[in-house]
Amino acid sequence: MEQKLKVFFFILLPLLFSLQLTAQQFHGGVTAGLVGSQVAGDTYSGFNKAGLFAGGYVGWEFTKHSGLQLELEYFQKGSRKNPDYDNNDYDQYLFRVNYVELPVLYQYKINWFIIEAGPSAGFLMGYYEEKDYQEISGLQGYNRPARITLQFNVGIRSIIKKRFGFDFRYNFSLLNIRSKNTTGDVWRFWGYGQFNDTLVLSFFYQFK
Repeated sequence: MEQKLKVFFFILLPLLFSLQLTAQQFHGGVTAGLVGSQVAGDTYSGFNKAGLFAGGYVGWEFTKHSGLQLELEYFQKGSRKNPDYDNNDYDQYLFRVNYVELPVLYQYKINWFIIEAGPSAGFLMGYYEEKDYQEISGLQGYNRPARITLQFNVGIRSIIKKRFGFDFRYNFSLLNIRSKNTTGDVWRFWGYGQFNDTLVLSFFYQFK
């Protein structure tokens, strides 16, 4: 995992430093925040799995109100179910799955708010799964997550000061991350399986 993170930031840093752009309509920055996630289809509901979100972005404002933003981000997702001993519920479950994602977002600016939406491709960096405190991700026949995923993002961004603000975003899978894993598989768009659903609250600093 450490080596993969080094590769991620090796790709990210040249992208950010290349943002000393001469055109007025270009800008770039860094972002970081927290993730609440669940996996639709694993029979455990609720955004109970906390994770981290961090990356950088390049934006192009082609009109006064409209623009495109390309991002490169590290994204922790998954699912969690803790026991509830008070109600004699001893079921425990944990699924961690980490991605590098490349979103392309259309943004529409209204005063100090920006509405954004667009797809993102995800590339699997690592995963871990346990049930009742026993690791199951290494067992023979384990149903591994897909190496490449496709998501859609919709959110709202607010500029607090000239170069600083926050972003609240909903990121959800368009394609299943794995299928035929449990009887809880759900249907979404084009087929059955399990799907990542995440809420992201992040803060950004814009260089220009």
